[in-house]
Amino acid sequence: MKRFIQLSALLFVLASSNVVAGDTDEILGLLHDFLANSGTKSAHERFWADDLVYTSSSGSRTDKASILASFEAVDEDVEGEPGPVYSAEEVELKWYETTAVVAFKLVGTPPDNSPVMYYYNTGTFLKRDGEWRVVAWHATKIPPAEDET
Repeated sequence: MKRFIQLSALLFVLASSNVVAGDTDEILGLLHDFLANSGTKSAHERFWADDLVYTSSSGSRTDKASILASFEAVDEDVEGEPGPVYSAEEVELKWYETTAVVAFKLVGTPPDNSPVMYYYNTGTFLKRDGEWRVVAWHATKIPPAEDET
């Protein structure tokens, strides 16, 4: 009986780690897809939770409704000047059951020869109804001397 309990516990841990591995792939996929398409309203609609609290690198705080409203004045079908290309480096992921915290260095590469921009970002993902969404986000601009490390 003791061996059965140990085997059951081991199977539970293995099954849980497979779920976490799948969730890890899902969250990292969401993050990279969002960064690649951050200039579109649809990317923001999918990524943020309705009750989002977003603190920008300038210190302003906003919510999902305000972010989405900012796209109303912009026609996504009309090509304007290209914006920076965003990517993530040094990604760390921490798990708390149905919550995941993602911390990473955001790299913003401008389309011209302007200097690359670096930010530390931390996002809190919450899984609701089987779907991961960001409920809190914080961005901090990295000073130029530090971002060269």
